[in-house]
Amino acid sequence: MGLELVLLLVDQPRLATLLEHTWEDVDATMEAGGLRSSRSTADARLVRPFDIDAEAEWLDWSETQTDVDRSLPVLEGLAACEEGEEGLLHLMRWCSPGAWEVWEGRAFLYFDVLLGREVAHVDDLYAEPTWCDIVAEAGKRTETELVEAVILDWMSRREALGETLDEHRDPRILPTHEAHVRATGALAHALERLTNEPDLVGVVGREHLTATAWGHGPWNLTAVLQHGLPTVD
Repeated sequence: MGLELVLLLVDQPRLATLLEHTWEDVDATMEAGGLRSSRSTADARLVRPFDIDAEAEWLDWSETQTDVDRSLPVLEGLAACEEGEEGLLHLMRWCSPGAWEVWEGRAFLYFDVLLGREVAHVDDLYAEPTWCDIVAEAGKRTETELVEAVILDWMSRREALGETLDEHRDPRILPTHEAHVRATGALAHALERLTNEPDLVGVVGREHLTATAWGHGPWNLTAVLQHGLPTVD
């Protein structure tokens, strides 16, 4: 069903601490598994790579950066790299309790219901004004209410297209229904965490595409490399 939209929850204090270490220290400590105990607790309702996989992602990428001064703090080193945003994204994933990930095609459905208006274009899924509205709407409905609204909207769209809702006639109905319930519930959960936990920031991006486009405003990855980490309100 295409590319995935990602809302990555990032623990800003943990990221700030990690970025103060020298590059060589991050490499050595991560290779030895020494950073695992300080990693955020994984959120079972969200998506997060295992420690060993996240370590490998950073270390494999780090190995390709042959010209970097590894005695520098890692943030300074990343700022000097041609594709430093990619490395920063690896470290943000390390400092994350998890991410909400969803196919773009399904994100339209969820956002239309959550915002009460049509999200017309794929670019709007990632636009900062859209996400400002999403955050503003968070908490106005309970998770159960949002899930029910999404399911009702999904069913009405199928009926309008003349599609069956009989699971015996279409075996995909039940697994699709369950996927919508899980994804909508996880979105509500992620937004609730962002609202209630001031140390967390949400970084929005598109899986498998350039890291330079991840994040909004001062949390855009290029902006972070140019100006440093913003403070959390």
